[in-house]
Amino acid sequence: MILVFIIALIGALLFSALSLPIPWLLGPIFSVLIAQFFIKDRLRWPAVLRNVGLIIVGVAIGQQFDLTLFSDFKSLLVAMVIINFILFGFCLGIAWVISKTTGLSFKTSVAANVPGGLSQLVLFAEEEGDINLTAVTYFHIIRVLGVVLLIPFLVSGHVASGGGIPISVDGWQVVVLILLSAALVPLGKKMKLPVAQFLTPILVVITLKLFAIEAAPMPSDVLHIAQILIGAYIGLLLKPETLRLPVKVLIGGIASTMAMIVLTYGTSLLIAHYLDLSFATSFLSTAPGGLDQMGILAAAVQADISVVTVFQLFRLLFIFLCILPLIKWVYREKKT
Repeated sequence: MILVFIIALIGALLFSALSLPIPWLLGPIFSVLIAQFFIKDRLRWPAVLRNVGLIIVGVAIGQQFDLTLFSDFKSLLVAMVIINFILFGFCLGIAWVISKTTGLSFKTSVAANVPGGLSQLVLFAEEEGDINLTAVTYFHIIRVLGVVLLIPFLVSGHVASGGGIPISVDGWQVVVLILLSAALVPLGKKMKLPVAQFLTPILVVITLKLFAIEAAPMPSDVLHIAQILIGAYIGLLLKPETLRLPVKVLIGGIASTMAMIVLTYGTSLLIAHYLDLSFATSFLSTAPGGLDQMGILAAAVQADISVVTVFQLFRLLFIFLCILPLIKWVYREKKT
């Protein structure tokens, strides 16, 4: 764990020195990913450290959430419904092509190409039993890495300039918020919230805002540490042994990721025009990444965090309330 932290910190400092976008997240991802090809069976990073990072970032995003967003919720809802139908229609098309070209079952291809949360879809594949778990894991890891690594460069013109938030004299309020959010995460899990470690803090802070309770902003140094904790975990997701899948499957994972990013680029232009949003906001809102990854990127660039969070949350709920139950029902009917 100490070795992983040192490698992640070196990556963050190197990316920062090179003035690359989102250095405290991308640097650890790159450095830890590359380190695995040279250091065997020694790198460890428990999920609990990633969860600590998610809680911190969730609190920071909740602090920046703008409640006036819901004053024009009708237009927002129409846009979210249209974008999700386009996206999932496109995903089914990609899944059909992948199943025909790689030999994977269509059910596996659908689970591999639905742009939901990495951990949730891998768990879904594991529960179903007749889905190629390794292939699904590979596709979603490639998508997470592709989205997290490519998007900052695509929206690099919108990256917030240096500076940061200094340590506040009211920093104790931030500590209380983080501890309160962490204590309520188990409740979020019981409520079946997607990415509970991330979404619970957001909801906690928004609830406090409704009662006009404001806290000091999150110090930039704390956010940097949180991004290192998350980046190290993502970097360790893709193991060298994962690349032992058939070449057709490996190429399929990369091709589907690139196709979805191209689709996102097109739909984000439409959303930006329809809702009068910046390109960074519309792109991160429609990008096929997880709620937590897109929230982190939105916090690091000049994007409207409220819009990005609502769009990504809507898609997660759409997946887990509509798409995955539909897949289960279709294949249950076929078996009977």
